[in-house]
Amino acid sequence: MLLSQEPDIQVVGEAADGVAATDMAVALAPDVVLLDVRMPKRTGIEACRAIKEATPSAKVIMLTVSDEEVDLYEAVKGGAAGYMLKDSSIEEVAQGVRVVAEGQSLISPSMAVKLIDEFKQMSRPDHQQGPRLRLTERELEVLRLVAKGMNNREIAKVLFISENTVKNHVRNMLEKLQLHSRMEAVMYAVKEKILELP
Repeated sequence: MLLSQEPDIQVVGEAADGVAATDMAVALAPDVVLLDVRMPKRTGIEACRAIKEATPSAKVIMLTVSDEEVDLYEAVKGGAAGYMLKDSSIEEVAQGVRVVAEGQSLISPSMAVKLIDEFKQMSRPDHQQGPRLRLTERELEVLRLVAKGMNNREIAKVLFISENTVKNHVRNMLEKLQLHSRMEAVMYAVKEKILELP
């Protein structure tokens, strides 16, 4: 509603879930698509991939609740051009739409600061002494799935273990690697080539 009041932005459709969003984006071929990372029926990441596959010219901005989301990497891999926090002001979102429509990439300032801090942390010498070797095979499996953007419930289903067991593995993995968040674990996985980005 607020976006439609911007003189240079025309809202051509709204959808309540990821499946409807994908169908609508394919049918309407908008310049920019705003997607919530967490949506029913199909996640924002899955919808982003499907939209980019069907309508490559559409530019996708992902909206997320927290800058702790590990989904940033999956969103970028899925073709998202922007990644903003939901608490961004309407002016920031509108400006984000304009920037992405012009072909630029966009990450909210707080997310950019977080990423820079995380990369600095990753470059410290004590992170480069092969702690990977201390992980069990199961912890490596969990790390790969975390790095693919899966939550604990999804990981539990894939590995046929309980959600509680997944939580324990994630906690142990972070402790062993001296990491503080799932996002840092993803960055570690990419840096150590445990999970390679294309």
